Amino acid sequence: MTHLNLASIPSPILLHGNHQTAYRDPAAIYHEGVFRLYYTLVETESDGKVYMYTAMSQSEDLVQWSKPKKHTPRDRSLNFSSPGNIIRYQDRWVMCLQTYPRPDGEKYGNQNSRIWTMESSDLDNWSEPELLRVKGDRVPVEEMGRMIDPYLIESKDEQGKWFCFYKQNGVSLSYSYDLKHWTYYGNEAAGENVCILNIADTYVVLHSPENGIGIMRSTDLRNWTHDDTLLTLGQREWDWARGRITAGFVLDCRQVNGVRKFLMFFHGSGPEDERILFDTHASIGIAWSDDLKIWNWPK
Repeated sequence: MTHLNLASIPSPILLHGNHQTAYRDPAAIYHEGVFRLYYTLVETESDGKVYMYTAMSQSEDLVQWSKPKKHTPRDRSLNFSSPGNIIRYQDRWVMCLQTYPRPDGEKYGNQNSRIWTMESSDLDNWSEPELLRVKGDRVPVEEMGRMIDPYLIESKDEQGKWFCFYKQNGVSLSYSYDLKHWTYYGNEAAGENVCILNIADTYVVLHSPENGIGIMRSTDLRNWTHDDTLLTLGQREWDWARGRITAGFVLDCRQVNGVRKFLMFFHGSGPEDERILFDTHASIGIAWSDDLKIWNWPK
């Protein structure tokens, strides 16, 4: 059994990007003593073409991480990426993710970007992705509109009712009782890459505006309050994240021996702005907090 100790993490950077590789959009789960970190792996090949994958690295101590294992195909017309989170549903694991098609070398995913789920019995082997028709079965796929960055969370008030958040018109959300048939529920002004926690009977939503990580709260997913704070962590001292800090994912590890805190995984781009370095020099970092307000990280 590996002894966990946050003080032993030598750097805020867990996975370090470079001129050929970027690590973006982290989602994490802790299960049976293992941290699994899923993320967008961006690879620039020798001919300059860019491919995106959903990949995973794992660690028992948050220090040593395995090499990326790709879970999705090499296909620029799909570019499965941006895993939102992993939930336990009935007797299996379910991960939500996006497609981010860039078949002709587009900088960003085109209008065919949609959201999907994959299933697993062991967190290491995943099924073929299945489209989430979050606008309802009657809305044709081509009329659903561009949507990215999904996140699944069970209702705090009604067991078996699941919400899917996704970036469209700010953040939109739909609900389902079987993860197959969905009903649109509304939207709220917010950034991208939402992560939702249920803390003290309140939904706490982290989201990413142009830079940094914002927080908004709701008790009913209809009425929202937005915190004044914008989390930028150690950005002023970090060349590797000077361009942008974004995509904060918080894992509640308050019950995990050696941690006993909220862990945040995020990605940083730098030193130039992410609009310049979108496909390279993105790294996944880590920070932690007792209260989601004051954050610390390896110095």
